[in-house]
Amino acid sequence: MSKTGEARKGGRRVRDRFELVTSLDRRAFMALSAATLASLRLSPDPKPTPPPAAEVKTGGVRLIPIDGGKYKVWTKRLGAGPIKVLTLHGGPGFTHEYFECFEDFLPQAGVEFWYYDQLGSFYSDQPEDKSLWTIERFRDEVEQVRQALGLEDFILYGQSWGSMLAIDYALKYQKHLRGLVLSSMTASIASYVEYVNKLKAALPPGVRAVLEKYEAKGDFDNPEYQAVMFKEVYGRHVCRLDPWPDPVARAFKHFNPQVYNTMQGPNEFVVTGTFKDWDRWKDLPKITVPTLVIGARYDEMNPDDIRKMGRLLPRSRTVILENGSHLAMWDDQEAYFRALIPFLQDVQAGRFPPAS
Repeated sequence: MSKTGEARKGGRRVRDRFELVTSLDRRAFMALSAATLASLRLSPDPKPTPPPAAEVKTGGVRLIPIDGGKYKVWTKRLGAGPIKVLTLHGGPGFTHEYFECFEDFLPQAGVEFWYYDQLGSFYSDQPEDKSLWTIERFRDEVEQVRQALGLEDFILYGQSWGSMLAIDYALKYQKHLRGLVLSSMTASIASYVEYVNKLKAALPPGVRAVLEKYEAKGDFDNPEYQAVMFKEVYGRHVCRLDPWPDPVARAFKHFNPQVYNTMQGPNEFVVTGTFKDWDRWKDLPKITVPTLVIGARYDEMNPDDIRKMGRLLPRSRTVILENGSHLAMWDDQEAYFRALIPFLQDVQAGRFPPAS
């Protein structure tokens, strides 16, 4: 037989064996019981189990439930180190954004700090209930945030309205504090109003005329009034840089006027809101933790009031910056952080002297 014939014959044998095996497999498969077939059916792919929320990386951001879980406030942790600082922004109703320059100074000094947008601020819940906008509720909100973040023996930093809030927090919850920073705030609204109106009286006559024209009508949202306020008032006493840094501009863009107007009033000069009677001059001696009181020559707060606060606080360090205004962390930046960072380090190291 030729090789070709042998190949055809071998191919038939292989094909016959394949068909036999296939036939046997088919009969065996057909003989399977319905129950066996059911057990062989593939179940749909289960949904993947997500990791616990605590394991998801968020860049340090946490939303903290407050007031029994009714609302949430935004926080973000930055840096890592032994010094723990919780920040309280100004306003009320502004945001943490104008603190973003802290990132260029604090982490490098071993400071771990938290941004925190108070209720009503841009990154947190913004309920419409005006009854929420009181100092007492905000003070207890800070305590809820402290508990949620697990902070103990930490330094509380407040700026402007945040300093008012920090003073009230310290008077009730001082046992949790290692130190306190009060930046750009006097100890009473009456003191603030008296001084800011002195600053207003020192403005050029044409500027005062525009302000007084619209204030007499209560037209505080008029574009001309707002333009003069930003250029002639804020540009002199809030932030002296031109143009304003982006974080400052964003904080103003994102501020919540309902919170501000309810608690303060329509502007810097007219305080008619819920904190108009706030006065803590007599209470300052009760705050015994190390405290930095920092102000600036061109601030809306009277430098003499800042010095007076330093005298009344039993364990204080007072700094007046010669070139800064209300946001001296921007317009007198190097001097600001030369004052702030050594204070934080001295408090952490226990180098702050006891009360005399």
